[in-house]
Amino acid sequence: MSTKRVLIIDDEADVRTVVRGCLEDIAGWEVVTANSGKDGLSKVISESPDAILLDVMMPEMDGLAFLSALRNYVKEASLPVVLLTAKINVTESAQLPGLNIKGVIAKPFDPFQLVEQLADLLGWQVEHDFH
Repeated sequence: MSTKRVLIIDDEADVRTVVRGCLEDIAGWEVVTANSGKDGLSKVISESPDAILLDVMMPEMDGLAFLSALRNYVKEASLPVVLLTAKINVTESAQLPGLNIKGVIAKPFDPFQLVEQLADLLGWQVEHDFH
């Protein structure tokens, strides 16, 4: 079974660090991080992630602007995206249906449940390997 690669796009360094730790330590997934939507677009191209965990509220290019740009790339059009956001009402946005979102995980999140939530939304199996 190949290791899953997840791209985390969040402008908060603390959030990237906690999420990276959870995904690497609990699930054993590879993690690539980006601190902005623009950085995230270049990482999608250079790193070929299997999924994206995306913050919605970011300066310059927010999560929804990132998604619109991402969906314009034909190759990455079907890349699964899960939103990680404190802005719960984003799920009511008229923009979402056309952006192929797999789900939303609310901030603040429980680090111990994050892997399970993400795996459920993506339809991935998690092999818990606690040393």
